[in-house]
Amino acid sequence: MHAAKWIAFVCMMLLAAGCGGQSIISDESSVESLNQEEHAEIEFWHTYSDEETRILEDQIIPAFETAYPDIRVRPIRQYNNAELKYTLISKASSNRSPDVVRMDIAWVPEFAQSGLLLPLSDYEDFREVTESLQSNTGSAGYFAGAHYSLPVNMNTKVMIFNRMLLTKSGLTKPPATLQEAIELARTERYRIGMSGLEAWKSLPYVYALGGRMTDEDYTKASGYLNGDETVNAVEQLLSLYKERLIDDTLINGGADLWEDIKTGNLLVTDDGPWFYSVFQGEELERAIRSTVAVPFSPAFGPASILGGEDLVVMKGSKYPRHAWEFMKWMIRKDSQIAMSQTGLIPTTLEAKDMKARDESFIPPYTEALEHTFLRPPVKEWSAMDKIYSEYMTSIFQGELSVKEGLTRAAAEIDLLLQRD
Repeated sequence: MHAAKWIAFVCMMLLAAGCGGQSIISDESSVESLNQEEHAEIEFWHTYSDEETRILEDQIIPAFETAYPDIRVRPIRQYNNAELKYTLISKASSNRSPDVVRMDIAWVPEFAQSGLLLPLSDYEDFREVTESLQSNTGSAGYFAGAHYSLPVNMNTKVMIFNRMLLTKSGLTKPPATLQEAIELARTERYRIGMSGLEAWKSLPYVYALGGRMTDEDYTKASGYLNGDETVNAVEQLLSLYKERLIDDTLINGGADLWEDIKTGNLLVTDDGPWFYSVFQGEELERAIRSTVAVPFSPAFGPASILGGEDLVVMKGSKYPRHAWEFMKWMIRKDSQIAMSQTGLIPTTLEAKDMKARDESFIPPYTEALEHTFLRPPVKEWSAMDKIYSEYMTSIFQGELSVKEGLTRAAAEIDLLLQRD
C-alpha cells in the first residue's frame, strides 16, 4: 500500500477507536474492564481558595495517589463565576469536559436535568457511600430517579446579632424569632442588616417571616410567591427599608456590614461561617466576643438557605469509574477533617460533628443545617433568580406594589417551570 494511503488508513482507524471509546466508557461496567490495567489521569476542576487548594494539593491528592497508584489527579483551579458555568456547559455538550467538577449546588440541577452529568447512583456502592452524609445535602442532585452529585461541603447562613446592643436592650440572648428582632429594631431604632435582594440574600428573611417561593414540588410559584404570607413578609421588609432600618445600599447589592455588626448600631445581619473563619487569633476572638450567632427561626418551616458544593462527573469524562473513586476519597472522614481546617463544613456526619466540637462558632451553623430549604432545584433556577431579583428591586424602588410585583414575578416563574 502506498505510504500516504497507509498513514491515512491508520489515522482513520485511530479516530474510529477514539470515537467509539467515548460511547463505551460512558457505560460504567465497560469503563472498569477497559481501564483495569492502564494508568489514568483524571482532570479535576475546582474553585477552592488558596488555603483550601494548598490542603487539596499537599495532603488529599497525594494520599489518594498513594492508595491508587494507577490514578493521577490533575487539579485545575477556576473562578466561581458565570464564565465557568458556560464553559462547563460548552465542554460537556461537546464531550470535552473535565472528569470531576466541584460545583455550586445551585448549578447542579441545571446540569443534571440538561443531561450534562453522569448518574452516580448506578454505582453499586453509591447507597453505602452516601449513608455517611447528612441526609438533606443530596437533594440538589436528584432527578428522575437518579442521583447526579456527591455533596462535599455545605454551608448556610445564620443570624448574627450585635452582643453589645442586646446587652444595652436588657437581653441576655437574642430574640427568638425574626419578627421579635424587627420589633426590637423598631423600638430602639437599630438597623437590620439584610444585604441584598437576590434570592441568596433575601429569601432567608422572607422564609423566616412565613413566606415561600414555590410549592413543595417546585412546580408553581403562583399562590406561594404572591400568597398572603409572602406578601406580608416582603411588606414588613419594605417597611423597614422605608424607615431606614435596612441599609439603603440594599438595592445595589448591600454594603460591607462586618464592622457595623461588631461595633455600630446594626442589630443583626446574616452570614455564613466565613464571617468568622476568615479571622485568626485575636481578630477571631474579637468577632466571637462581639456577636451572638443563632439559626434563622424555623417557626414557619425551614428558614436557613442551603449552600455548598457538590462533586459531579461530567458527560464526556474519559475515566468516570476512576473519577468516582476520587470523589469517594474526597468525602472520607480524614479528607473532610483536613479540608474543614479552612472553615468548610463537612458533609460527612462524623467529620461535621468533630468540626462543631473543635470550633466554637460552628454549632449555630450545624444546628441551622438541620432546618434548611433549597433554592428550587430546577433547570431554570438561574432565570428564576433573575426574575425574582428584578421584581424585588422594582418593589423596593417604589415602582410596583408588593402584591403586584410578586404576582408578576410568580406568573413569569410559572412559565419557566412549565417549560422546565
